Amino acid sequence: MTAFSAAVVAALDAVVVGRRPEIEVVVAALSADRHVLLEGPPGTGKSTLLRALATAAGVELVFVEGNAELTPARLIGTFDPARVLAEGYSAEVFLDGPLVEALRTGALLYIEEINRVPEETLNVIITAMSERELTVPRLGRVPAAPGFRVVAAMNPFDAIGTARISSAVYDRVCRVVMGYQDLVEENRILAREAGAVGDSRLGRRAVRVVRASRQHRDVRIGSSVRGAIDLVLIAEQLATLRRSSVDDEALGLDAALAALSGRLRVREGGGRDAEAIVRELWAANPAETDDDDAGAPTGSSESGPGKA
Repeated sequence: MTAFSAAVVAALDAVVVGRRPEIEVVVAALSADRHVLLEGPPGTGKSTLLRALATAAGVELVFVEGNAELTPARLIGTFDPARVLAEGYSAEVFLDGPLVEALRTGALLYIEEINRVPEETLNVIITAMSERELTVPRLGRVPAAPGFRVVAAMNPFDAIGTARISSAVYDRVCRVVMGYQDLVEENRILAREAGAVGDSRLGRRAVRVVRASRQHRDVRIGSSVRGAIDLVLIAEQLATLRRSSVDDEALGLDAALAALSGRLRVREGGGRDAEAIVRELWAANPAETDDDDAGAPTGSSESGPGKA
């Protein structure tokens, strides 16, 4: 479709940090009228990319949160019971669910965390993707208007509460894998989201700590850059409350514990808790010294006691 063009790629490139190849592939797939699945760990910008894409292309994005409570009826829609009693079954008394809304309007149906959706609901989505239409009892056939596509996002299978996606889904989508950005790009994200405190010695240390958490031998799932953002913002407020510096070691550790301990998924049987691991990561990734080049990724040596 003409809505997805080189101009959209340029607009997204200015909004999304470090994702040019993925942006180009997603735009190309949608231009080819294909459905798309973005797959990657939390905090890698899947939702940000899709929302920015819809805005840049000027197309509607119908949002669906994937969870165990997403039944076919909630996805498709239902007849208004009160009006059915008074008027009987007709198209006028049907309340469109997000799938029918997207079909009628030719919108992008964005399904977040599709691997949390029950199988019976996934079957409905598969039908809509394959047939470009849906047949609803007592309502009839709902054809897809031009532009309808499914764009979905999912976290890795080993995240709690997720299930494996069937080959029937994978056979109908173009899969784009989104890993974590590199060190320089995550520093850029932090500076953009947290301002001056993000673009600082503390900010660069926070990024090194969260990156090291992903490689720690006792951690199954580490923190995304969101943990670094929360860390520096909490530290900034703590510094005000305590009349201290954001570079104070104890203050920074308190902020790190608050921002990161809940984000780490510790391996079972390791005998360690998240707080102990955060303390280790904080100590293993010290702040830059005055002799360090503040603009260089001096902490990119993500080594230390927790390095696998």
